[in-house]
Order: sequence, then structure tokens, then C-alpha cells
Amino acid sequence: MAEKILDVAAGLILRGDGQLLLGQRPEGKPWSGWWELPGGKLEPGETVLQALARELQEELGIRVTEATPWVTYVHVYPHTTVRLAFCRVTQWEGEPRGVENQQLRWVDPARATEVGDVLPATLPPLRWLQLPDTYGISNIGQAQGLPAFLQRLDAALAGGLRLVQLREPGWPEGADAASLHAALQAVLQRCRAAGAQVLVNSVHPRAWWTEADGVHLRAADAAGLAADRAGDRAGEHAAESGPAQALRAALGPQAKVAVSTHDARQVAVARELEADFIVAGPVAATASHPGQAGVGWDGFEAIIADAGLPAYAIGGQGPETLASARRHGAHGVAAIRAVFR
Repeated sequence: MAEKILDVAAGLILRGDGQLLLGQRPEGKPWSGWWELPGGKLEPGETVLQALARELQEELGIRVTEATPWVTYVHVYPHTTVRLAFCRVTQWEGEPRGVENQQLRWVDPARATEVGDVLPATLPPLRWLQLPDTYGISNIGQAQGLPAFLQRLDAALAGGLRLVQLREPGWPEGADAASLHAALQAVLQRCRAAGAQVLVNSVHPRAWWTEADGVHLRAADAAGLAADRAGDRAGEHAAESGPAQALRAALGPQAKVAVSTHDARQVAVARELEADFIVAGPVAATASHPGQAGVGWDGFEAIIADAGLPAYAIGGQGPETLASARRHGAHGVAAIRAVFR
């Protein structure tokens, strides 16, 4: 018999200053004393957002006025399996209070575990919240274009950009190829001075991945790594562990791994590699992928439905589409031209 999965709506209640609300499970409940995100199970016929609004009214005495879907994540506890539909709650009426006599605490997501024991299923969204909402993808083109790109990069960093991908598949080969490595060093210098991170697309040499802050895997490269268990491609420890562990061993524990995805199968590969996030789409056709039709928002939602990972929408996206993207479940947006103007 298939194990029953409990569907739960969980709210990340976020103040304007970035503080997140956690509640402590009261005495008499399983995991009493542990801290968690407020929410509860879906009742028959309820949507996720309807269940969330009802639960937050019952638990905290607030009326939700703005909430968006985010990540749906399955977690296996010793005695039950829960499918958590995490939603971001950014506007509400009333002041949150412990209607069920539970303690409440506003915390910095990056330091949330300092409050005490946090439920295991709450830990992943605490990490995901620290991802920026905009992911800029480079478009230098060739060595002569570097000075102009660095000016655009400086402007974007000054505007708050904190996550960049070096992706230059059309860079001229031969004698000019070494100049791309120099371009990477220039990008790294500026980004690190601004507190931003740089991922290197997997079209570029592996040695560069560890020079930067991680790798952005093309879908085909991710599939190759997931299928490779022999150990000769992902690092010397691959033979004694899975592909995700092998990749992390090669990159280092702090490195980020991102994966481009266009369908549910590729999302499953990203999960197997324990990626930090995915990029899904294209939502609309783009100049960087001529001839590739966009999947639209319905297609985007279908790709990320059971991702278990935060997803950036790509294809016709930019800062001006961020709010729309979030209504469709995106963590943020990824773009070239709309970011580096």
C-alpha cells in the first residue's frame, strides 16, 4: 500500500525588513518545543492559499492579504510523510499573536537556528530565503566587449544585484580563448567587492567552477553528472557516494549548484544532484535562444510543480516581471539584457 502523504500549507511570514516569523510548537504536540513555520494541513476542497489563510487566522489571528506560492517540498519524518506547500506571505492585517499559546519570534532567516531547535522540514526554506530575487547572466561576447560589460555590471551591482552567472558560449576560440578567463577574474573581483556571488556555466572549464562560487549546469551536463557513478568525472570520492555528494566534494561545501531545466525530468535530475536552485523556462521566446518557443506561465508552473527547489523564471523576464513571476511560484527572475542594461 502506498504511504499516505499529508498535504500541508506553510507560511513564510516576512516583514519589510526581511525578518521571518517562527512559532514554537506547544506542549502536548509532537516535536513540542521545536520551532517551525506556521500553517497546517489542507482540508478537503481547499486550495493551498485558502488553507494557509484559514490556518494563519486560527493560529495567529491575522488576515492574509497578499501571499504567493513558492516551493512544494516533500519531507519524510519517522512516522509520517508531509508535502509542504511553502508560500510567502508579505501583507496581512492584524498583529501576529499565539492564539494557541505558542511562543512567536521574529528572526533573521540566516540566523534562525539560534532561536533553538528548528523542525527539519523548516531548514531548507531558511536556506532558500537567502537566495537573491534576481539572477544576472553575462553577455560579454568577446574580449573587446569586456570594458562595456563591466560598466553594466557595476551599475547592476550598485542597484543590488547579488547573483551572476558567467555564460559565454560564443566566445571566440583559439588565441582569444584565454581572455575569457581574464574576464572571469575581472567579474569575480567586482562581484566579491560588492558581496555578490558568481557561478560559472558548465560550458566552461571545470577548474573555473572552484575559482568562482559554484557552477550553473546545463540540463545535458546535469544529466551526465547524475548518470555518472564511476567517479572519473565528478571527483575521486564519487565511487563511494552518490552524484550529489561527488559534486559537492569536487566543488567544496560552500559552493552553489544551479541547473537549467525545461521539463519535469530535468527537475528530477536537479533534485538528485541536490541543486541549490533551478532556472526554468523559457517562459517567453528570447533572442539568446532563437527558434525556441516559450512555455508560458502554465508551462512554467508545470515544470516546477514538484521541484522541491526554488526556481528562477527565465525568458522575457526582468525586474519589472518579478511580481508576476512570484504569483506563478517563481523564487525570482533570471535575465541577460533586462539586468545588464
